[in-house]
Amino acid sequence: MTSLNFPATKFRVKNTEKGRLIFDPIRKKFVSLSPEEWVRQHVVFWLLSRKRIPSSLINIEKQLDVAGTVKRYDILVFNKDGSIHTIIECKAPKIKLNQTVFDQIARYNLALNAQYLMITNGLEHYYCTMDYENQRYDFIPEIPDYQ
Repeated sequence: MTSLNFPATKFRVKNTEKGRLIFDPIRKKFVSLSPEEWVRQHVVFWLLSRKRIPSSLINIEKQLDVAGTVKRYDILVFNKDGSIHTIIECKAPKIKLNQTVFDQIARYNLALNAQYLMITNGLEHYYCTMDYENQRYDFIPEIPDYQ
């Protein structure tokens, strides 16, 4: 798989008749190792190890109703009170991070009201904080460490 712009780590990967699988410590099971999943698992490792977010506060790939349309978010990080700290959209490394990707996560956030947004293709990462009063997002250098 492609080398990504995240800390190096060793993942549990296995080959099966269904293809290559990678162990997801949040879902506690092996999942298909697609390019997007490769990025997602690097983000999970980064959240757990560098941002020190408890695994119990991370949610992966759940359905979401956005204006009557069923969507799936990649990663949510919750605050201890159950509110949403960060929504993260992961793309495969070959996908360019452009306005379309920002629009996608902004639409998801209409239903989620996260404090922070992050988009990544594993090579580039963009972070925003939400300014709900002025209905915009402001770019920041990185999401803050978890408190």
